[in-house]
Amino acid sequence: MSTEADPDPIVIDEGEEEPERPAWSRWVIIGAALAAVLLIGATVGMLLTRASDGSDTAAAPSAVEVGFAQDMSVHHLQAVTMANWARDHSTDPEVRQLAFDIASTQLEQVGWMKGWLMVWDKPEQAIGAYMTWMTEPMSGMSGMSMPASTAPAPGGAPMPGMATDAELAKMRTLTGRALDIDFLQLMLRHHQGGSAMAQYARDHASIPAVKTLADAMLKAQGAEMDQMKLMLAGRGAQPLFFGTR
Repeated sequence: MSTEADPDPIVIDEGEEEPERPAWSRWVIIGAALAAVLLIGATVGMLLTRASDGSDTAAAPSAVEVGFAQDMSVHHLQAVTMANWARDHSTDPEVRQLAFDIASTQLEQVGWMKGWLMVWDKPEQAIGAYMTWMTEPMSGMSGMSMPASTAPAPGGAPMPGMATDAELAKMRTLTGRALDIDFLQLMLRHHQGGSAMAQYARDHASIPAVKTLADAMLKAQGAEMDQMKLMLAGRGAQPLFFGTR
């Protein structure tokens, strides 16, 4: 009785290079990793809020806590978008590392804030105008005191410090040194606007976890702002104007 011959064995050439992974798979991996970070942050935020002592859970969150979590999440997510673009398109290792650090940190913080909003049974985004929770005068924008909710934003930007659609579109057209400078300028201004919001939350929130996160933002972004100023100077560029004239 005849039998079929075994198929020829597969011979692997040890010198043959592994086929290059398609570009789309890299974006899938990056997207999945970022989604995982956001989910983990939201879960941790919920668990820690539920497990915290009565000082965090006995009283309902005020407009400051809710507004800060809602608006700062929006503010942060634009920073993540800009940082991811710079990380993937800059050729400068220093810029790419900074962009990675900013995106990682702020995405995790968004997870915390969205976790709190879920626990508080509040919508992820505010209904109506941004920053209405900032009702007390504050200083820091060019040394002027003003109602925080009326602080100026550049044309078309939702909140102070944020980039406009036109600015984001321009950044995506740049390459090389021009991209690095534009990213650093936009992100520095973005941090300045976010720091004003974090300062207000730290000074006016009553929930300790919210005050702690706001303080952590101020410290981290303060160090990053100093770094970006030095990086701009090293590239022969100046920061964008931020504040009122």
